[in-house]
Amino acid sequence: MPGDRLTLQDRQQIAAGLREELTYAAIGRRIGRPTSTVTREVMRNGGPRGYHAEAANRAVARHGHQRRTAAPTPSPGRTDPGGRDPRLVDEVDAQSMELMIRAGLPQMMARVLSALFTTDSGSLTSAELVRRLHVSPASISKAIGYLENQALVKRERDPHSRAERYAIDDDVAFQSIVAGARNQTRVAEACRIASRKLGTTTPAGARLENTSQFLLHVIDDLVRSAEHWHEVYPTHPRKTSESDD
Repeated sequence: MPGDRLTLQDRQQIAAGLREELTYAAIGRRIGRPTSTVTREVMRNGGPRGYHAEAANRAVARHGHQRRTAAPTPSPGRTDPGGRDPRLVDEVDAQSMELMIRAGLPQMMARVLSALFTTDSGSLTSAELVRRLHVSPASISKAIGYLENQALVKRERDPHSRAERYAIDDDVAFQSIVAGARNQTRVAEACRIASRKLGTTTPAGARLENTSQFLLHVIDDLVRSAEHWHEVYPTHPRKTSESDD
């Protein structure tokens, strides 16, 4: 296999895989590259719908010329501040994002949420997300708005600057379940009202009434279970002290 750099042939294979609607992992296996490599390549060059192999290859050539006049980059063996190989972090980030997309989260929202999940602090500023994801501030703003509505992200004031930070709580999964339950409860209530208006003895009314009751029972079970396991399993990582070193 060639070095770390993708060739034009690799990029043409990536473009073909996207047209076949393959996952990034499947495309990576096809060309013998990590999933994270394929993910970064596609996201930096137009996304799955706008990716073009030749244009991506030209862009990399231009960037390579610019980098030759800049300061040398750190070696591939460097580690991030958490002591991990950045390539491993990228791999986890890419896999997390792909799973979120499969679960139904829009692509940009999945990218932002995955970036927050794989950051030890659990928070990033808009500028940091722009640099990390190579997207516009407007894309970040739109994604954050969506994630806030889903109770997946919250805004915080950076104590060291005037910038806002976007953060996830350690118990984000619990909060998301509770927020989802509230939304589903509204759906159940709307179904109940509609069933009364149409008449519960009519086929449509009976269907709506059954849907309402089904949702309410499932929501009740889900919230009870989430509350129980939220108490059983701690969601905040144990803080390490100097004595642990």
